[in-house]
Amino acid sequence: MRGTKKFAWAVVKAMFGLVILAVIMMLVYRFALDAYDYGYRIFDEKPMSPEPGLTMSVAIVEGKSVSEIGKILEDKGLIRSGTLFYLQEMFSSYHKKLQPGVYELSTAMTPEEIMALMSADNGDDTEDEYYIPEKTVDNSGDMMSDEADDTEEAAEGEDVQEDEEQTDGEEQ
Repeated sequence: MRGTKKFAWAVVKAMFGLVILAVIMMLVYRFALDAYDYGYRIFDEKPMSPEPGLTMSVAIVEGKSVSEIGKILEDKGLIRSGTLFYLQEMFSSYHKKLQPGVYELSTAMTPEEIMALMSADNGDDTEDEYYIPEKTVDNSGDMMSDEADDTEEAAEGEDVQEDEEQTDGEEQ
């Protein structure tokens, strides 16, 4: 009889362990799905409603943080999550570019479109801002920029023209 109780207790412990393991696996699976969905939405959030949507004025005052702006937009029904908006702004080209003002926004706009409208430059980055001249190595092994090469070539071309003018002047 004692052997039967030990066996029954071992079976109960094993079943309990399997149930706990199954619950943990289901929670991990659910968490992974939610994390994937949230990550996907950071870069590809859909508008709240199809075209034409509901248009409304939204005033953003000076000093509002991105989190506060996200909360305002969420309360107005323009976006699904203020927290998600914060992350979208952080990973977008509009990071730290949102400006205060009064905006006409629609529920048919994506968060990316809303950020584009609210940014100072509307996402147009000038190439000059990021221009880095290419470097080349001259015969002596020194690093020089291509701009320096262009200047030297132009100077050499001027020297050649001056030499030609002097020889033309001497021949006459």
